[in-house]
Amino acid sequence: MFRSAIAIFCVVALFGIWIAGARPLSLLLDRVHTVEIESRPITQLGVADADHGMLLINDQPMSTASPDNSVYPLKMNLNEERRFVLQNAGRTIELGRADGLFLLKPAAGDKAWLQIERSMLSWPTPFEFNFLSGHAPSWKRHLYYRLIWEKSGGARLEMVWRYEQYFYEDWASGFMTRAGTTGLIHVDIRP
Repeated sequence: MFRSAIAIFCVVALFGIWIAGARPLSLLLDRVHTVEIESRPITQLGVADADHGMLLINDQPMSTASPDNSVYPLKMNLNEERRFVLQNAGRTIELGRADGLFLLKPAAGDKAWLQIERSMLSWPTPFEFNFLSGHAPSWKRHLYYRLIWEKSGGARLEMVWRYEQYFYEDWASGFMTRAGTTGLIHVDIRP
């Protein structure tokens, strides 16, 4: 009887540790490896709001707010020749000439694509409850959206967003936010 009680306690303790620690463990593992779901070419890039940082990647809005909901230290503007320029950490990349209101397409010789990746590890959410609909996800995982733009001259831009994806009967939209962990997490400009 005593051994059974210890075994049950250990199973309950392991379950509690798994529920409490799976999200941080997933974030840690994601630094090492994520699983690519798909890669699609960028046909157009637009800026819905340069001051507050809203990009449109193939008509998909992507905020440039960081996980703490502050403005990511990224400057976006049009120069005097209507060329779209991004600046971060003292580095600048010119992506191309904008047509109309901040809308551009990859120039000949440029390679631009959006990779969608997911966490290797999902975590259970047995204690979540949605008061509005009554349906809460049973599992969650992180989704990563990686914009890569390589200029024909060798310059390269990489931007990475992290969002959550919920599982109900199937994996739902991958644009769910969570304060402190989702948003634009990385920008790298290389000459």
